[in-house]
Amino acid sequence: MRTSTLSAPRDCDGLITDPDDAVFLWHEPDLSGPGWDAYAHREHAGLVKPDPTPERLLARILIVRTLSDG
Repeated sequence: MRTSTLSAPRDCDGLITDPDDAVFLWHEPDLSGPGWDAYAHREHAGLVKPDPTPERLLARILIVRTLSDG
């Protein structure tokens, strides 16, 4: 019997060896391939935070638009 190992995301350094313990979080796209899926241990899934970069980028765009309209 073959066991697949799923890598864990940023909030955990361990490996997920039991597929029943894996919680799918998101899909990471890649520029030169299909990308990969990010998983977390069931007990760590609530600790994973979304990437704040898109929110910061949107805030900067809205600030620039507001200041340039004036």
